[in-house]
Amino acid sequence: MKIIFLGTGTSTGVPEIGCQCEVCTSQDKRDWRLRSSAVIETEGKRILIDCGPDFRWQVITNRIYRLDAVLITHEHYDHVGGLDDLRPFCRYGEVNVYAEENVAYAIKTRIPYVFAEHKYPGVPNIEMHAITLEPFTAAGIEIIPIRLMHGRLPIVGYRIGRMAYLTDLKVIPESEFSKLEGLDLLVINALRLDSKHPTHAGLEEALAYIERIQPKEAYLIHESHKIGLHAQVEKMLPPHVHLAYDNLQVEF
Repeated sequence: MKIIFLGTGTSTGVPEIGCQCEVCTSQDKRDWRLRSSAVIETEGKRILIDCGPDFRWQVITNRIYRLDAVLITHEHYDHVGGLDDLRPFCRYGEVNVYAEENVAYAIKTRIPYVFAEHKYPGVPNIEMHAITLEPFTAAGIEIIPIRLMHGRLPIVGYRIGRMAYLTDLKVIPESEFSKLEGLDLLVINALRLDSKHPTHAGLEEALAYIERIQPKEAYLIHESHKIGLHAQVEKMLPPHVHLAYDNLQVEF
């Protein structure tokens, strides 16, 4: 398996518009973060997790021209704002997108022309699939949804094989930890150094979850400029925990 980190930033991205802090003015490209998204390659398939507003540039940069399925974690714009840009991928046929029913409804109301009975030429050919928390198959690959709490908003993470991708969480419900046993790779959000944000885990909270889940390796995503400089934060982390950055590719 391989994961390609298309983006590792929070909703504003890094640099944040108008900010002159040391992170936003850093010349280290690892501190430049587009909105969070990733591609998982396994068994000859490519599965996209989230499709934010930076999606077009992300796939051009990484030369990804084919997708076999798209998994959506929740309806916030930084995770679905690029769905219209799936249209070039539809030259190979419809694109199958998987999301919880309420998320699918939110997507359909935002881009109704994509799901109209009589579509005009050129719109994306998206087939929306409503999921529950039960395991399902996408492109022949088993996917295990994991309930997460993004503040008061229930969202989902995904386990694929021995990898789990958990973004935008503040709390992992007790019932979900059994789904996270035996991981080779855990991807989890850490918004900033402190843990005072009401809807996102901070670094200390993310490290506590990693300690409990015990993956072989862990990568932190969805960082804001308040996480600090990549080079400095990386030195603070345990040997098996890493600060992911845009365009990083990890095989496991």
